[in-house]
Amino acid sequence: MKRRVKSSTNLQNKRRMLVFLLCFFLVTVALIIRLGYVQLIKGEEYKKAAMENWARDITINAKRGTIYDARGKKLATSVSSNSVTCIPADVKKGAKSALTESTAEVDDGFLTSILKKINTSFFTEDTSANQIPVNTKTPEETAEILSNILEMNYEEILEKITSNSSYVVLKRWITDEQAQQIRESELSGINIIDDNKRIYPYGNFAPYILGFTNFDQKGSYGVEATYNDYLTGIPGRMVVNTDSYGRELPFGYNQYYESEDGLGVVLTVDEVIQHYAESAAERVKSDYNAKRATILVMDPNNGDILAMASKPDYDPNIPKEPIDEVVKQEWETMSDEELPEAWFDMWRNPAVNDIYEPGSTFKLVTTAIALEENTASLDSTYFCDGYVRQIPNENIKCWRYYNPHGQQTLSEAIQNSCNDALAEIGLDIGKDLFYKYLKSFGFEEQSGIRLNGEALGLVKEPEYMKDVDVVTQAFGQGIAITPIQLATAVCAIANGGELMEPRIVKQLIDEEGNLIENFESKVRRKVISEKTSKMMLQIMRDTAEAGSKQAYRPGYRIGGKTGTAQKVIDGRYVDGKFISSFVGVAPVDDPKAVVLVMVDEPDRSIGYYGSVVAGPVAGDLLENIMKYYDVEPVYTEEELGNVEAQTVVVPNLLGLTIAEASNKLISVGLQSNVTIEVEADRIVKSQFPKAGEKILKNSVVTLILSE
Repeated sequence: MKRRVKSSTNLQNKRRMLVFLLCFFLVTVALIIRLGYVQLIKGEEYKKAAMENWARDITINAKRGTIYDARGKKLATSVSSNSVTCIPADVKKGAKSALTESTAEVDDGFLTSILKKINTSFFTEDTSANQIPVNTKTPEETAEILSNILEMNYEEILEKITSNSSYVVLKRWITDEQAQQIRESELSGINIIDDNKRIYPYGNFAPYILGFTNFDQKGSYGVEATYNDYLTGIPGRMVVNTDSYGRELPFGYNQYYESEDGLGVVLTVDEVIQHYAESAAERVKSDYNAKRATILVMDPNNGDILAMASKPDYDPNIPKEPIDEVVKQEWETMSDEELPEAWFDMWRNPAVNDIYEPGSTFKLVTTAIALEENTASLDSTYFCDGYVRQIPNENIKCWRYYNPHGQQTLSEAIQNSCNDALAEIGLDIGKDLFYKYLKSFGFEEQSGIRLNGEALGLVKEPEYMKDVDVVTQAFGQGIAITPIQLATAVCAIANGGELMEPRIVKQLIDEEGNLIENFESKVRRKVISEKTSKMMLQIMRDTAEAGSKQAYRPGYRIGGKTGTAQKVIDGRYVDGKFISSFVGVAPVDDPKAVVLVMVDEPDRSIGYYGSVVAGPVAGDLLENIMKYYDVEPVYTEEELGNVEAQTVVVPNLLGLTIAEASNKLISVGLQSNVTIEVEADRIVKSQFPKAGEKILKNSVVTLILSE
């Protein structure tokens, strides 16, 4: 009986052991399966998550490339600056630490006190200090400190530093003093990083060419936008492992990927010629109380843009603030919905973005077509009786209908700007041929200049073109084109007949000035022959030297044509509003520059004819450019006598203050280009023409002043 009981007990133990072993086996198998699932299936995912928790990925901004003028002067550059960034998770950790610390002081129990003592015994004083986060401030306290230093809204900062984003930029381009104050505040999760800021050292100089960058240093307008891919460079990265407080681990993963700076862009624009154009546009706008003045200067031989100016303009350093105080006050009353529209209007480049009726300047194109197609010659004659009688039921008349031009040659018809003669020339060409050449001159397509938002011209196709349309387009009405299209077409007339693609950038260079890429000038097509080109240049010279000779400058062989076009607003001609213009070339025997001057809505009570408003500006500009290029004037005997009687020697102005230089110029009968208010003690750094050169009285001497 006793043996039977013992046997039963052993059997029960064996069963228990068996159950235990079976459970142990199942648990082990389950653990192995789980481990395999974690390692083999979810391993990469968990590894990635762990790395994201431990790693800090910090972007290293590349330095944006510099924009140079054609002679290497820096027109836009980037400088080092400080920006404030935030890691919201670290700001919240700081808050938890502060909370834990304050709670421990109150609730420390017996066990906690013992653990603290044990913890203290294992660390030296220095080691313990390193284990405690520097910041023990709540997000509210951090936001309060930052709002005072950065002069930002408290709520805005608090929202950013408590967001769920992993990385936030609080404010860019802060001062050195602000950066130092933030460092001294030792705020957890708040960092000062090196950054780059875009600077335009000459303020509102050539803004419609340069454009500007947005908050993220991405080009928004001008060359900054169209060459953004070259200028931007490639940002670098710094990836480091951190502990739970966000501090870098001494033996953790640390990888630095160096940024690659952007390339430098070399413009075709010449800083000196751009200064001439800017000063001329400012002066004519002011003299005639005009709405706007726009000037384009091109090299007809290669299509290079030498200058592009329009006034009023803006300072790309502060592109959302108008320069004019009156406009600034108007903007202060605008709503948030109205302001963006005002910004876009200010940023529009009239030379490229806007179309207009060119008026009589377009007669050059019509005449070139007629000469090329032999529907007219230099010997052709035309009779003006004041009215265009070829179009029945249409009341089209010459501008001088009250005193008709009578019999005139082709050249005289252009000099007289006779609508009656141009109507006949247009009808002789015919609508199909006329349209073919309008396309060939590029009025229906973009010129190819690499600037934002280039507009297309509006030209009627032959099936929609009546004889009256041919007549009006022949003298520059009923057609709408951009200034860059007209200037490019006149370049073709001046250079032997090749329509060039306007070029604004000629090279890309690296930081050391090494050439990376060269942009060659491009010929789009041949539009007229060299023979026609030479005849047109002679006609243009005859025109500039006829009549009131407003653009004529002795010795410099200037050719050109004026235009006085009634403005079209909402599809209708508006009484009393005009665009006065002049397009010219010099010297006509070896063209080096084409100039287009447009004055929008000059004050009619002061003057509005193109010959009076735009002609003198273009004449002065071309004369200055020819002198800058050292083009020798060629005088007739009569001109030589007149010139010597009116010539003065340019005084040396270098090192003088603007006040002293201005007085010296006035004393010899000259003027300076400085027509805006500047500090009286600014020093003359350079001058053009140079001291000792002989120029005509009342000429303008260009002064470049110290900053």
